[in-house]
Amino acid sequence: MKRKASYLQRKRERKKKIKEGKFGLPTGSSDPYCIVRIDNEAIIRTATIWKTLSPFWGEEYNVHLPPSFHNVSFHVLDEDSLSRDDVIGKVSISKEALAAKPQGIDGWMNLTEIDPDEEVQGEIHLKVSVLGKGYAPKILRCHVFEARCGAARRISYFIKVSYFYFIQVVKKSCYPRWNESFEFELDEASADTPLSVEVWDWDLVSKNDFLGRVLFNINRLQSAQQEEGWFRLGPDKPKHSQGTLGSLRLKLMLRDEMVLPSSHYQPLVELLCQSVGGNLPELMMLIDETTTAESRQEVATNLIKLFLGQGLVKEFLDVLFKLELDKTGEPNTLFRSNSLASKSMESFLKVAGMQYLHRLLGPTINRIFEEKKYVELDPNKVELKEAGCAGLHRVQTEADVIQQSAGHLQSYLFDLIHAIVQSAVYCPTSLCQTFRQLYQRVQERFPEKEYRKVKYIAVTSFLCLRFISPAIMSPKLFHLREKHADARTSRTLLLLAKAIQTIGNLDTLACFSKEPWMVPLQPAIQQGIAQLKDFITRLVSCDDSEDLGLQARMSLQCGSMEKEGFLFLHRTKDKCMLMTSPFKKYFVTLGKDTLSYARTQHSKKSSFIPLPKIRAVEKVEEKSFGSANVMQIISEDNGQMETLYLDCKSVNELNQWLSALRKACIHNTDTMSSYHPGIYKGDRWSCCHQKDKADAGCDKTRHGVTLQEWYDPLDPDLESQLIFRHLIGVRQAMRAEGKCNEPALTSCTCCPSLADEERLDGVRRFFKVLQDLQDAHQAVEEEAERSRNKNFLLELQT
Repeated sequence: MKRKASYLQRKRERKKKIKEGKFGLPTGSSDPYCIVRIDNEAIIRTATIWKTLSPFWGEEYNVHLPPSFHNVSFHVLDEDSLSRDDVIGKVSISKEALAAKPQGIDGWMNLTEIDPDEEVQGEIHLKVSVLGKGYAPKILRCHVFEARCGAARRISYFIKVSYFYFIQVVKKSCYPRWNESFEFELDEASADTPLSVEVWDWDLVSKNDFLGRVLFNINRLQSAQQEEGWFRLGPDKPKHSQGTLGSLRLKLMLRDEMVLPSSHYQPLVELLCQSVGGNLPELMMLIDETTTAESRQEVATNLIKLFLGQGLVKEFLDVLFKLELDKTGEPNTLFRSNSLASKSMESFLKVAGMQYLHRLLGPTINRIFEEKKYVELDPNKVELKEAGCAGLHRVQTEADVIQQSAGHLQSYLFDLIHAIVQSAVYCPTSLCQTFRQLYQRVQERFPEKEYRKVKYIAVTSFLCLRFISPAIMSPKLFHLREKHADARTSRTLLLLAKAIQTIGNLDTLACFSKEPWMVPLQPAIQQGIAQLKDFITRLVSCDDSEDLGLQARMSLQCGSMEKEGFLFLHRTKDKCMLMTSPFKKYFVTLGKDTLSYARTQHSKKSSFIPLPKIRAVEKVEEKSFGSANVMQIISEDNGQMETLYLDCKSVNELNQWLSALRKACIHNTDTMSSYHPGIYKGDRWSCCHQKDKADAGCDKTRHGVTLQEWYDPLDPDLESQLIFRHLIGVRQAMRAEGKCNEPALTSCTCCPSLADEERLDGVRRFFKVLQDLQDAHQAVEEEAERSRNKNFLLELQT
């Protein structure tokens, strides 16, 4: 199995975009947020939207999952600062439902009531077989080995095994490992009656709690003779809620990608590199002209990451700039559409410029959030009760509020313009050089004197309109703040973003003609336009001596995995007892080779764990320390296992650290397949009450669950696979519409720019490479299928 895994790497990527919701609560208002769960494990918590029944989140996540996951659910809760948060409802979607729609799910989904009997999670290890041949009575045997239940608190488990009218019960056990067999005489007349195995929580005081069940079809069992393995516990019959709880708008896509060894992708990567190196421009034309609006953003991001890894991102963007300029006759519309060039430049800014953006905007955004001043320029929206009083004996007038608001906005705007102007010295070289080549290409295309501003606008259309301004409006989506802004702060951010857009357009008249109430900001905007043009001139005059490819690879591959911050830590060795207050505050740093921590940020690191020695990185159940955000790092030192516990401030911080550590340890050997989610206290484990401290564990590890972040290291094979998958879809669509005649390929009606024989020859090579890759995938899939047929148990995830 390990040999196979080293050759064939499977990655599942779930793309989830939580957009908005409508909730039918009787109170008239709520403070809603979402918890995203994978098989009942909380992975993501969205920000809280205050005082609304129609929240808008707009948050987007990518999560890599192991093949063994079963469903994803979105739990909507109402935050309450005085008591436990109220549960509004949930949306649950199975893996099968997502796999049935490879194009993804996008739309409104009704919330359902959360019933404890439906929230069961866990697995049970069973062996069910049919014994007896010929005319002898057949016996149905069920062997119960053990169970793994994901419920938060369990006292004592028992099992009900039932067939027809016969029920047998396995004895109670705090540590669910029974290893007992039960037999029933098979009733041929009742073959439609399933065999049922139920898991219950025995309660001495009140009624027993149902934990889940597994049903076996007798007809199918007689054909197979035997089924063995870990079976997922399913819910009881669902209870439908009366009335409506509201709905949630979601966009989800599940992809099951088979990533081949690098050698298989090398011909495709070489062709793509030739397409931006000047030897095969027709290939990039083909991709540009056949990419649909729905897939353009994803294709752009994948191409940007691939060319960053190859050190050719500047050349790639330059090709797209030229293609866009050749198609544009009106300079005022340049790069304003959602073309492949625009989307690629957006992706490049987010991947290579996010740290620059944080340094640029961070101080001003934090100041706005902290001051929470009432700001409004539109007379139709001024609310005097929100603005407060001007003095002890005078109520503010509308003019007072507008004048005061203009003063606040000008102060924020001056700070922001000053930060932009001063940022040329620390703007990444890769961004400077890319903006320089964009500036030069536009100047070459529109050299006329009346278009002298177009080269500046081309730069500001990306830097200001597509990068800085969206980050000001939604700082949460650009990781500038952990929470969304309240209504008052949101209005301030929106007005400030409008001012930056006006400055980026280098035209005040258009803005003031549409929104004349923005006139009080005219002096600051005019000054900002003059300073911005000066800034762009300096920005595009960067030094060409530094190698862009080397700089991009060094920043994105070597330094991007590092993570640091203050956490509460407790380390326990084999003989160490847990103290009453075991956690102490440390500054933790995840480097390239080690995880280290010290009492302060700048002090010498007091302790460290070599990353190759880490055997598992997992969560700790809430009852262990009274916190739901504790994780554990299990490492091996001279044959002795040590555990480091880390207490995080939120579920998002917890999962970010889990994800970063799992990515850093992805190539570790001898990792653990199971672990204890509890702690060893007294003489037993708190999770399963097992007394043997060296016991392997009662829950399976989740090495494969990671979050995809903008600062992740590049994964060239995965990016190549995603581009290949997209291009295969393009080729199939072209074939279906009869636009390309393969393999001869004498014409290509969907790409009018590919007309002559020399250009078509490159496209023929491209289609040949795609076919070879498709054949390689098919061969690996057939080999994997043969392996599954030879030994089914090799595919079980334990």
